Amino acid sequence: MRSRLFFVTVVCVLACAGLHARGQTGPNIVFILADDQRADSIAALGNEEIITPSLDALVARGTTFTRAYCMGSNSGAVCAPSRAMMMTGQRLQAVKPHIWNLPATMKTLPEMLRDAGYATFGTGKWHSGKASFARGFTHGGSIFFGGMGSHTTLRVHEFDPSGVYANDMRKPLHAFSSTAFVDEAIEFLETRPSDKPFFAFVSMTAPHDPRTPPEAVRALYDETTVSLPKNFMPVHPFHNGEMTIRDEALAPWPRTADDTRKQLIDYYAMITHMDEQIGRLIESIESLGLADDTWIVFASDHGLAVGSHGLMGKQNMYEHSVRAPIVIAGPGVPAGEQIDELVYLLDLMPTMCAMAGLAPPEGTFGIDLSPLVSDKPVGQNLMRRSLLLEYTSVQRALVEERYKLIVYPRINRLQLFDLHTDPDEIEDLASDPAHHETIERMMADLLAWQDLVGETAPLRTDPPQSARFDHVHAERKRTGG
Repeated sequence: MRSRLFFVTVVCVLACAGLHARGQTGPNIVFILADDQRADSIAALGNEEIITPSLDALVARGTTFTRAYCMGSNSGAVCAPSRAMMMTGQRLQAVKPHIWNLPATMKTLPEMLRDAGYATFGTGKWHSGKASFARGFTHGGSIFFGGMGSHTTLRVHEFDPSGVYANDMRKPLHAFSSTAFVDEAIEFLETRPSDKPFFAFVSMTAPHDPRTPPEAVRALYDETTVSLPKNFMPVHPFHNGEMTIRDEALAPWPRTADDTRKQLIDYYAMITHMDEQIGRLIESIESLGLADDTWIVFASDHGLAVGSHGLMGKQNMYEHSVRAPIVIAGPGVPAGEQIDELVYLLDLMPTMCAMAGLAPPEGTFGIDLSPLVSDKPVGQNLMRRSLLLEYTSVQRALVEERYKLIVYPRINRLQLFDLHTDPDEIEDLASDPAHHETIERMMADLLAWQDLVGETAPLRTDPPQSARFDHVHAERKRTGG
């Protein structure tokens, strides 16, 4: 595996050289970003119930990073810091003050490519401020400055060369969100400047709620046969610090099998519809003769619970919520490869810089993914045998190749999971004396990570808060009862 991905790096260099000979300054890059899509919601990656033929084909022709994690969030809107990290390659602690509006001092991926001579196009969700969009993009359409909204009546901007993007200039989407964004991307591909390479950022709002898939797509699924997650629970066993946030109030407590199946089908159907539109985009790339010069990167900003562990949202440290898919396809990329190295989603920024032959900005925290499985050194980041994950001040986690330790500082509680034998994180090993040394070692590594990234939040509270979650009271409040 190591030598094969090193081969990808060599091919990328050769491809760039060929493009230079044709008057371009680098290969084309299409970055497709889903919103709230779990890592296990692609059929080709093991989910036998979801319908994703376009993503399956992309997995078959490309390389998939199967253990890609969102570093965390300082907000319930986890997508905002995640996208800020992906666009800048910076760690969570650096983007925390700027998640809604990235400053000019933080160079974004589209800025880097624009400065290198790329035509840069953006459509869909941009959660990082109007000024940073204007600095990065030379083209665009159906641009949404915000976090969520209706997939049929969302109000969006046309591209504004002045960068003002006044609110009174917004207009409703011309089609369902995923369709509209892909329509804009295809129009750009057909009318793009012919003398420049391009970067196209196609940023979906699907499958984020409100999950209202077209009825014809939803009809592909049967509520009576869809499986509940293996880790489905009616109620999370304790208060994790964020039990009544908006995402968690989208379903009744206790969670029911019928409601969870309905929510799963809505979720799957949103992904299936998005998959159809991604297929149209890839067909356009191929029909325009661009496939040999174009890298396609597909990812999501994080995952989602949708009934797993009695949760609905992404404000937790379980695998279903912190992991997301990364698939890379392009000239010379090994077909059907799956890489299980621990990576951050924020590593995509320096990785795409490398695709374009660019060095990332000085001080970038993320790393180019290709050296992780080649004979090249990974630089100064020596901690990639584990990853630090965090959610506000209420949850911390350290994930290794085998084990994951979750810390709940406000209630002084730990969870330990063996991801080899228990990938669904059902059996908590924290109270097992046989794992005492593992917990001690991982706590030490977690503290080392905190020192590395400049994190000062304590891992214990004295006295601790109650771990009890009163779901009966929460349901009464949710329903106004």
